Parts: sequence; C-alpha cells; structure tokens
Amino acid sequence: MVFRSFRLNVVLRVILLSVTIFLALLGYFNDVLPIALALGLLLIYQIYAFIRYADKTNRDLTRFFEAIKYSDFAVHFRDERMGKSFSELRTVLADVIDTFQKTRAEKEEHFQYLQTVVQHVGIGVIVFQSNGEVDLINAAAKRLLKIARLKNIAQLQAISGELMEALLRLPPREKGFVKLELQSEVLYLALYATEFKLQGREFKLVSIQNIQRELEEKEMEAWQKLIRVLTHEIMNSVTPISTLGSAINQLVKSRCMEGGSDAGDTLHDIQQAAQTIEKRSLGLLHFVETFRNLTLIPKPRLAQFEVREVFDRVARLMKSNIAECNIVFTMEIDPDTMELYADPELIEQVLINLLLNALQAVENQPNAEIRLKASLNERGRVTIQVIDNGPGIPPDNLEKVFVPFFSTKPTGSGIGLSLSRQIMRQHRGSIHLHSAPNIRTTFTLSF
Repeated sequence: MVFRSFRLNVVLRVILLSVTIFLALLGYFNDVLPIALALGLLLIYQIYAFIRYADKTNRDLTRFFEAIKYSDFAVHFRDERMGKSFSELRTVLADVIDTFQKTRAEKEEHFQYLQTVVQHVGIGVIVFQSNGEVDLINAAAKRLLKIARLKNIAQLQAISGELMEALLRLPPREKGFVKLELQSEVLYLALYATEFKLQGREFKLVSIQNIQRELEEKEMEAWQKLIRVLTHEIMNSVTPISTLGSAINQLVKSRCMEGGSDAGDTLHDIQQAAQTIEKRSLGLLHFVETFRNLTLIPKPRLAQFEVREVFDRVARLMKSNIAECNIVFTMEIDPDTMELYADPELIEQVLINLLLNALQAVENQPNAEIRLKASLNERGRVTIQVIDNGPGIPPDNLEKVFVPFFSTKPTGSGIGLSLSRQIMRQHRGSIHLHSAPNIRTTFTLSF
C-alpha cells in the first residue's frame, strides 16, 4: 500500500492498525484463537512497517550527512511521493547537495588550473615537507635537473650534494646560488624559498632558475664596455703618436741628406727612435683592432642546414694542419642527416677556433687524436663536441679560458674562446668545457 502523501499514509496506517487491533481482540474474546494469533502477527508487522515508514526522514538525513562527510554527491532527494509536507525538506536537501557538488567541481577546476600553470611555468618549482618528502615538482624543475620523478630531496644527493643541502637549509625569503655540473653542462642556479602551513603540516616552496645565460651576458656586456672605452682611449692616444713618429722619421731622413757626418750620426739615432715609436704604435693599433672584434660580431643569418655540410667544410680547411701534425681525426654524426638552424659561417668559425686549439693541445702528443662529434643530448638538443686527448686544462683555469685576453699559450691572443662564447650566445646556445688532465678535453656546443 503506497500513497504519495505522507499524511494520508499515516492516517491509513493508523486506521489499519486500529481495525487489526479490533479484529484481533474480537477473535480473542470469541475464542477464535488461530484468527486472533494471525491478526496479532499482522499487527506486529504493521507496527514495524509504520515505525520504519516514520523513520524515513531520519534515514534521508543520515544519507545526507554521510554524503557530505564522504563527498558522495551522487545521492538524490527529489522524491515527490511523500506529499507537500516533505517536498520542501527534500528540495532543500537536494539543493544543498547540488551546491556542495558545484563547489567541489569548482575547487577541482581551480586545482587543475593551478596544476597546469605550475607545470607549464618556465621556472622550476619544488614543494616539500620538513622531512624532505616532495609533494610537488613541476616539469621545468624535472627538465633542469634531468630527473623523471623525485620523492624525497635526499635523492638529489646523487646529482649534487650542494644543491640538496641548499634546498634543505635555505631560509625563507632568502636567495641562494648553486653551481651545478651535469655531464656536458654547467648550470648556475638561483634559489628562492618560502614556507607555509597546510592542514597542520609545514611545507617549503623553492623556485629554481638557471641564470647562467644572464650571468654570461652581463659578463660579456661588461667586457665589451671596457673594451670600447679602452680601444677608444688607446686609439685616440696612439694614432697621433704614430703620425708624429712617421713625420719625425721623414724629417730626419731629409736632414740626414743635408748635414755632415756628426749630424748624420745624431739624426740617425733620432731616426731609429722615431722608427721604433712608429713601429710600436702600429703594433699597438693592430693589437687594439684585434680586440675590437669582440664588439663587432655580426648578427647571425640563420638558416636550416645539415651538420655534415659544415663538418665537411671544416675538415677540408683543416686538412693540411692535421696532416702536418700526424693526428688521427674522426667525425661522428648521429643521426647522419642531423640538421641545425643557425648561421653556418659563424658556427664554422667557432669550430675552426676549437680545432686550432685542439691541434695546439695535442702537438707532440703520442697517439694524438681529435674527434668532431654531433649528437642529441638528454634534452633533445643538438650538441657538437670537439674532443682531444691532450694534456688538458688545469682546474684553476677552466673558468678563465672564456675570459677575454686570457690565454694559456705564450702566443695566444685570448679572444678565440671569448668570440666563440659570444657567437653561441647570439644563437641562444652555450659552450661548455670539461677537461680531465692527460685523458680528455671536451668543448661542447649546445643549441
């Protein structure tokens, strides 16, 4: 017996109970015990059904609060069969569930939005607890550190103990700097930390940014400014000196033709001094003009070309030098059809500079060998390496070789590697040096 109205259901159930009680008593007093017993059992069932029916509202409320507790918003309360007296209650319960469901959906959307932003931002982000357990690491941090996943900060010990200690000990709202060497790359990382609490737990958020390019640009910019000032001042001073020296030399020549022997000796000494001034002035002008090249590198004319084309041209240009030194020279390109988007002439100049340095390094070296290699690194970037088995570069000089005017060779000008670094920077690439003394020296160009 089911009716849409709760009130009608109650009234009918009460009437039915009353009739059942009356008939059971009538059977009992008329000694019709089997009928009285059956009606008594029916009465018990009706009382149970009535109580259960009356408790339906409590069960709905229980379902409602359990749905909120366990975030189960699939339950429904829009049953109109109970009549008008319960329709408002069910409508309110259903509206509350819908509101919670919408709020949860909005929170999930916001969470997904923030996750997307964090994962696509260009700066590395790591969030971890005080015990080092990592809660979040974005894609930029994974690319920077060359890791697929990170569960605990302690795992960074295998990459760099200095980086691990810096992350754990960096105070909030403080900056830190770490030099990180990863195979063929050297990174200068800037760290910034902040702390926050969430659900009673303490978290540290650290942003990681590679500032190597910015440091190199500032360094080269400072050198270029210095060079411009020095060359300007030196040129302004030396040019008139050279002109005067030349004028004195000409004047002395004409006087030597007119004067006697004593005057000739004196004028000859003056002429020698004037020639020395002129010669040294011209040498200094040439010296300054050479260093001025650091500030006059042309803008790259980018084009798509096969790496093998540049390798073949460089090999032809260096063929005689390699043959004279009796050196084993090999070229490797993997894949063979690898292409590069750059200025082929400038890249060719860089490779020639590096190969000339390698030739000088392996000079008089037994079993001398130079390798020119092109491949893709772990980040999928094109890399070109010049490798030699010479005596190597002392650790103290590894950072100095790219500084303008610094050279480990007696006759070196100290601008070849500086020019190479500047050319690579103009290609938004980098050049790195790794040297194991008496084993291998590797210059790596990363594009």
